[in-house]
Amino acid sequence: MLQPVIIAGGSGTRLWPLSRQLYPKQFLPLLGQQTMLQLTLQRLQGLDCLPPIIVCNEEHRFIAAEQLRQVGIKHGGIILEPLARDTAPAICLAALLADKIDSANLLILPADHYMDSPQQFRDAIIAGKSAAEAGQLITFGITPDHPATGYGYIKATAEVDAPQPVQKFCEKPAQQQAEKYVASGDYLWNSGIFLFTATSYLTELELYRPTIFAACAAAWDKRSFDQDFIRPCAEAFAQCPSESIDYAIMEHTEKASLIPMDPGWNDLGSWSALLDLLPKNPQGNVQDGDVICQDSSNNYIKGGDKLVAVVGAENLVIVDTSDALLVAHRDHVENVKLIVEQLKVDDRSEYVHHREVYRPWGKYDATDSGERFQVKRITVKPMAKLSVQMHHHRAEHWVVVRGTAKVSIDGVEKLVSENESVYIPIGAVHSLENPGKINLELIEVQTGSYFGEDDIVRLEDQYGRS
Repeated sequence: MLQPVIIAGGSGTRLWPLSRQLYPKQFLPLLGQQTMLQLTLQRLQGLDCLPPIIVCNEEHRFIAAEQLRQVGIKHGGIILEPLARDTAPAICLAALLADKIDSANLLILPADHYMDSPQQFRDAIIAGKSAAEAGQLITFGITPDHPATGYGYIKATAEVDAPQPVQKFCEKPAQQQAEKYVASGDYLWNSGIFLFTATSYLTELELYRPTIFAACAAAWDKRSFDQDFIRPCAEAFAQCPSESIDYAIMEHTEKASLIPMDPGWNDLGSWSALLDLLPKNPQGNVQDGDVICQDSSNNYIKGGDKLVAVVGAENLVIVDTSDALLVAHRDHVENVKLIVEQLKVDDRSEYVHHREVYRPWGKYDATDSGERFQVKRITVKPMAKLSVQMHHHRAEHWVVVRGTAKVSIDGVEKLVSENESVYIPIGAVHSLENPGKINLELIEVQTGSYFGEDDIVRLEDQYGRS
């Protein structure tokens, strides 16, 4: 059987401002109603698979769990990386979890890739199963259709649908070198998809990168469990070097094999890549949201919560969100990451999260703020509860606009219904719960001298944040 391992980490830089650190592209519905993570999971239908193992970071755990629940897929464990350490350690943690399943091949899949011919993907996976069971480490190469400089390349012996020896792994090339690779017909794009047994991977990792293996094994031995989540020991994992599977193992092992495939693959690494995939109007524009264009062509325009009007523009990417607007020439969208780097230097929040922020209990949208006030629209999911908390620097007024809230203030509980309000003084220990079956929606007005999230003193929390 196959044991899918979905690598769902990400920094949210290349598709900013839609993608953010706390909500990277694998959790976004970029090509329809389903998110990239959900599409990755649906692509496994037709293969003989065990429930997928998900590897993500601490901040994304509830998003990942909720998106699996939405499509009715049970997982085989959600492993929370204490720190970002690239793919070799992430896969090691999954292999340690799956090592007890002797008959399973690990199918390693990035969570944020697109394929328009998933059956060709499934056929390639099936073609590699026997070789993986025999101890080979299989990687899958994508038949290139243009000289891309954003992908690594793999040189192989022949273009056949069976495992073949890997001759060479190549770094992301300059344009002229990429053109030579594609013209030769001997090179494939490196997809980042792998197939091998857990035992084979762990054996090769211990051989070529014993420090990674030792740190991951120590972190796994001291792991803890929290609801659906598995937490390796953070202190032990911090000793682990950061390295990709390509550098750590695939470029060194004598057991590397390759299978070519052509499933219409795209890693959605830029706004330009997304523009190429989406349907266009007769002017060559991709328009999403409340958008009006005049004398404009070959643009990607995504509206947010306001009208976006474009006149006389060509080859632009325009993305409007509630707190940021991106305007870039499509030939320069690779440099969006430089904007994100500048936001980090300036210590701005726009690279971290949207104005609308998701929490395990629901979400909030910070709609307005001034010198001594802040307004939020809060949505609490049915049967969900915020932490028991208090604040040193702000009071809060809650007005319920939909549903019923169960509120506790200094140990006194009350129900607050639609069109009713409640006041929480500075320093009061309080909690908010939705006891109903529909979303609870309320308007929160904060007043005081400081409104940072670090003024939340959590005393009890069912999500392990206290």
